[in-house]
Amino acid sequence: MTWRNTLPTVRGKLLRDEPLAPFTWFRVGGAADVLFIPADAEDLADFLKAIAPNVPLTVLGVGSNVIVRDGGVEGVVIRLAGRAFAGIAVDGQTLTVGAGALDAMVAKASAKAGIAGLEFLAGIPGTIGGALTMNAGCYGSETKDVLVSARGLTRNGQRVDYDLADFGYTYRHSEAPADILWLEAVFRGQPDDPDAVMARIEAITARRETTQPIREKTGGSTFKNPPGHSSWKLVDEAGWRGRLHAVTGGGAMFSDLHSNFMINPGEATAADIEGLGEAVRADVLAKTGVQLDWEIKRIGRPAD
Repeated sequence: MTWRNTLPTVRGKLLRDEPLAPFTWFRVGGAADVLFIPADAEDLADFLKAIAPNVPLTVLGVGSNVIVRDGGVEGVVIRLAGRAFAGIAVDGQTLTVGAGALDAMVAKASAKAGIAGLEFLAGIPGTIGGALTMNAGCYGSETKDVLVSARGLTRNGQRVDYDLADFGYTYRHSEAPADILWLEAVFRGQPDDPDAVMARIEAITARRETTQPIREKTGGSTFKNPPGHSSWKLVDEAGWRGRLHAVTGGGAMFSDLHSNFMINPGEATAADIEGLGEAVRADVLAKTGVQLDWEIKRIGRPAD
C-alpha cells in the first residue's frame, strides 16, 4: 500500500490502521487502512481531488446500519463527524441539514420550528447522508416524501447538485451514483404546532423503545421487506426469533424483541453476524420460497 506514504496534506485527521469496531453499533470489524475525518467540506474536496483515483473510498456514518467485516476495509474510510457536517438551518418550512446530522436531531429541530412531516426521522438510527443514500424511512414515511434537493461531491471532488427527481427513489434504493459523498440536504415540511409535532416524535421514540432492541449492539433492520411480506414475520415464522445460531457458537442472534433485528449479545465477530444473516436467508427461502435481501450494508474484507 505505497499510496499510504503519499497521502495528501489535510486539516482534519488521517489515521492509519484505525480500528472501526468502536464506530459501529455492532461493535465488530477490523481496521481501516486509513481513516480520514475531514475538518470541513473544503478539506474533503481538496482530499478527493488529490487522492489517487485507484484508492478505494468508503463513507461511514454513525455505523448504525453496517457490518464491517473482520479483515478491515481497504483504502480510505471517510467519516463526516463534527459540527462542520451536522448543521441544521431553518428557513420557513425548509430545513438545510448537514449529511452528518443525526436523523433524530433533525426531527427534533423540525418540531422546535413547527414543521411537520419529518417526524419519522426520529425512528431512524442513522445520519442524513445514509438516509439520502437508501431512501430511509419508517412508519409509513420515507426520505423522498420530504426531500427537496441535496448537494455532494464526486469521487474527484467536484460539486454536484441533485433535485428530488434526480434520485429516482424506490423502496430503500436510489439511482444516484453510489460514489457521491453527500454533504447537505434540503427538506420541506408543513406548518404545525410545535407541541403537536413533538408529541408525535415522542410517540415514535416510545414505540421504538418498546418494540426494538435499541439498547443492544445491533444494526437496525436486517432485511428489506419483500413485496407483499414483512421480513420480521418471515424470520419469526422460520423459528429464528431469539435463537442462537449454532455455527456461530452463540455469538449472534435475532432479537427476542424484534425478529428482523440481529444483535451481538456478547463477543460475536462480524463473520458470526453476517453468517447468521445468510443462514436465515437460506432457511427462509427453503421454507417459504421468499428471498430476503439485506438492508444492512456489509463492507470490507473477511478475516484471513
